[in-house]
Amino acid sequence: MTSASRQPSQHAPELRAAARHLGRRRFLTTTGAAAALAFAVNLPAAGAASAAELDSRRIGENPFTLGIASGDPLPTSVLLWTRLAPRPYETDGGLPALRVPVQWELAHDSRFRRIVRRGSATAHPEYQHTVHVAVSDLDPGRGYYYRFRTGSWISATGRTRTAPATGTDSSRLRLAAVSCQAYHDGYYTAYGHLAEDDVDVVFHLGDYLYEYAVNSAGGARGYTDRVLPDVFNRETVTLEDYRLRYALYKSDPDLRAAHAAHPFVVTWDDHETENNYADGVSENEDPPEEFLLRRAAAYRAYWEHQPLRRTQLPHGPDAQLYRRLQWGRLAQFDVLDTRQYRSDQAYGDGSHVPGPESDDPARTITGATQERWLIDGWRTSRALWNVVPQQVTFSQRKLDLNPVAKLSMDAWDGYRTSRQRVLAGARSAGVENLMVLTGDVHVGYAFDIKADFDDPSSKTLGTEIVATSITSGKDGSEKPSNWATYTEANPHLKYYNGQRGYVTVELGRSQARADFKTVAAVTTPGAAIRTAASFVTEVGKQGLRKV
Repeated sequence: MTSASRQPSQHAPELRAAARHLGRRRFLTTTGAAAALAFAVNLPAAGAASAAELDSRRIGENPFTLGIASGDPLPTSVLLWTRLAPRPYETDGGLPALRVPVQWELAHDSRFRRIVRRGSATAHPEYQHTVHVAVSDLDPGRGYYYRFRTGSWISATGRTRTAPATGTDSSRLRLAAVSCQAYHDGYYTAYGHLAEDDVDVVFHLGDYLYEYAVNSAGGARGYTDRVLPDVFNRETVTLEDYRLRYALYKSDPDLRAAHAAHPFVVTWDDHETENNYADGVSENEDPPEEFLLRRAAAYRAYWEHQPLRRTQLPHGPDAQLYRRLQWGRLAQFDVLDTRQYRSDQAYGDGSHVPGPESDDPARTITGATQERWLIDGWRTSRALWNVVPQQVTFSQRKLDLNPVAKLSMDAWDGYRTSRQRVLAGARSAGVENLMVLTGDVHVGYAFDIKADFDDPSSKTLGTEIVATSITSGKDGSEKPSNWATYTEANPHLKYYNGQRGYVTVELGRSQARADFKTVAAVTTPGAAIRTAASFVTEVGKQGLRKV
């Protein structure tokens, strides 16, 4: 991501000072990373158990202002999340730097008359009083209700579920895919509808958070009934900034409702840290040791505020977010991270015709280790559907009608040899029913994944379903200005809609069905939801057909 003129660093002075003191080489060692993280995020040397305990009876305001969530359902386990924040727009969330005991309950019924599991956890100040509870020894393939309690306060009730047992021939899974929820671009109306939708699990494909400033009126929301504090009217750089921004986003009632209604499986893209960064390269070419301190803060705040397990806890500027989930023998989900390990974008990022730089075989969007993990997982998969939730457009997407068209250097088009290796791996593994779930581009797409994207008659290897944004891009339009160009330039593109919303996918034993759900506006609240288009692809006969 080179630029003609270097922009001044946006990092906080204390991060720049830490970076100068440590240096990149020392930062990238275990000791250096730990020291840098302690400096950047204010972790005490004694660790997370160092604080004294607060008598939770002294909490005089509702601490569950940011809701509850569940995630990463396994056959006998699910992860439960909450954060205690009586005053979420304050740096400390309205709590002293003390440990807080929290009780949790899991039940078969919403009135908690049939308790299945209960226990206690600790909300540590070092983790911004967030709670991550991995509940185990549950029954496979069933729904549960859960809640938290501290002092005299009880959280809202959430619904979650476990995955079917490994080897179970499940007949159906209905999922939702969402992405890109810039708070300042509109209301989370789509989430309100999703909370009422009948889905088993929600996949969030990135850009849960945006680093950009949010003004006192909430940007395009245009608040007249409240004034947001100045702490949001700046770009996120420090751990404090990222934590506060998550508090703002999670204060939205529609987002809280969606989390309470369904388990989420999350993966990040760029804006959770910084626009279009690549591995250790920042958008503005900040010194790597300086940017990695920012990345450490962003990754830590992300883990703190998402329903993620302990294995995803960052170590300095690194976190293994890619992981594999199973839904019986019906589906295997290989959740990717195409941001943390990628080569820098070719030709200075943006759009560019392909060439030697972008097609260098050494370039990768996943990193070699993750690429091997993905292909090895396909080789051992016994699932009917192999689904890849990930971030940026996978299929070829020509941006104009020129003989050699420009492509997006940030998408898989900028890493074509990486894509070729992945597709060759799928074919060699015998994957017959491949589906890629994508976010990022703020529009809904449906692609056939071709063996040769420049030959419409070549074999269809799978399908790609691209979820539009929840809000990013503001209201959008059903047919954006480039609609005719894109549809003509890309015959494998079967659907293109530029409105906001989400997509549901029902996986079955004979076919998969995708329903693209859209709302007419997000800059004003309360828009109705509609199904803009529906497509099916058949087992053993890949290719999208409109229904």
